[in-house]
Amino acid sequence: MIRLLDCLLSLIGLIILLPFMLLIGIMVKISSKGPVLFVQQRVGRHNKDFAFYKFRTMTVSNNEQLQITAGANISRITKVGAFLRTYKLDELPQLFNVLINDMSFVGPRPEVRRYVNLYTPEQQKVLAIKPGITDYASLAFYNEQELLATQSNPEAYYINTIMPQKIQLNMQYVRNQTMASYCRVLYLTIRAFFGGGGKK
Repeated sequence: MIRLLDCLLSLIGLIILLPFMLLIGIMVKISSKGPVLFVQQRVGRHNKDFAFYKFRTMTVSNNEQLQITAGANISRITKVGAFLRTYKLDELPQLFNVLINDMSFVGPRPEVRRYVNLYTPEQQKVLAIKPGITDYASLAFYNEQELLATQSNPEAYYINTIMPQKIQLNMQYVRNQTMASYCRVLYLTIRAFFGGGGKK
C-alpha cells in the first residue's frame, strides 16, 4: 500500500511540478557553471548504493563526497542555491528517486557510504527499509545547518552528536512502520514546511 501511494504521489507531483522544475533547472544553470543536478551515491535499502538526485545548489568542487554543508563549503552556495535550500526546493528531483523505487516519501534520510561505514550492527537495521525524502529525524533537526554552523568541527559534531540521534529516531520508525506512521510524517513535514520548523 505504501509503495502504491509513493508511485501515485510521485507521479502526480512530477506532472504538476515539471514546469516549475524546468524553471528551477534553468535558474541553476544560469547561476553558475556546472550541471543542473547534483548526483551523489547514497546508501539505500539492504545497504545498496543508488544515485541520489538534488538540484545543484553549490559551485562545482572536486570533492563531492561530504554530505554536510558547513564551514568552508558555505561560501560555495550560490544565490539561487540558498533560495532553493531555504524552501527545500533542491529536494524536488527526489520525486524521480521515489518513482523508480530507490526511495519512499517517508523513511530514513540516506547517508553517504563513508558515514554508513561507521554504523554499529544495531544501527545498520535502519537500512531494512527504503530511505525517504522525509523522516522524524529531519523534522527534529530542521535547523541542522544552523547547528553545524556554530561548530568548530562540523563533521565531527554531525558524526558524534547528530547522526546517532537521527539513527535512534529512524530506528523507531523502522520498528513501527505503518500506513498511519507514514501519513503522520507526511503531515508533520507539510506542517513544518508552511510553519517554518520541525516541532511536533
